[in-house]
Amino acid sequence: MTDAAVTGTDWAAWQQSWDRQQEWYMPDREERFRVMLDMVEALVGPEPRVLDLACGTGSITDRLLRRFPKATSTGVDLDPALLAIAEGYFAGDERVGFVTADLKDPRWAEALPYDSYDAVLTATALHWLHSEPLAALYGQLAGIVREGGVFMNADHMIDQGTPRINAAERAQRHARMDEAKAAGALDWADWWALAAADPVLAGPTARRFEIYGEHADGDMPAPRWHADTLRAAGFGEARTVWASPSDTIVLAVK
Repeated sequence: MTDAAVTGTDWAAWQQSWDRQQEWYMPDREERFRVMLDMVEALVGPEPRVLDLACGTGSITDRLLRRFPKATSTGVDLDPALLAIAEGYFAGDERVGFVTADLKDPRWAEALPYDSYDAVLTATALHWLHSEPLAALYGQLAGIVREGGVFMNADHMIDQGTPRINAAERAQRHARMDEAKAAGALDWADWWALAAADPVLAGPTARRFEIYGEHADGDMPAPRWHADTLRAAGFGEARTVWASPSDTIVLAVK
């Protein structure tokens, strides 16, 4: 585990920097987190055992523990740079643990410390999976979420049946992003350039790009596909519980 006391790295600053970069793409990011945690509380209570899936720097876990101090979280990811930030930021917090695993590996769940979780939460991460491996992952998650527990995916979900709406939304969103960038906001490439130049994160960042290459999206199916696929995987109910013009939270109850 990376230790800020040893490296002298300001992990909180890196965590905040990641949040600001993500907000450039999603100005309503905090709203989706709020709704996600509202539904966790409504369905499984204020002391959940949570799996933070494709956790990155631990943004969900950070908000989870601020709202529910008696919650616990297991973060799982493959990105060595983002995991370094997460581990440094949460160092010493016994409520939090991290696992390095590839979600495309059929055996990834064997590395988890628990057989089941009250809630599995993920945000803006699974869109890089194409439909077939994503459906397989949903099947695995149905075996990890306890009876009565929940899974939520907040991500880009595109209805291909509305091309004019999609084009107009995208054009407006990108115009606003361009304005924010002109005012100094960091985008994805800018942020990773800073990480690559940092003495502590340079090595993990290089390994990250060896693993992933450049960022590439999956096919991003519509919300209905996600709900139907989750029910077919073994969840009892699934539907949209929040949506922006570009993104959706789909919630499934076991």
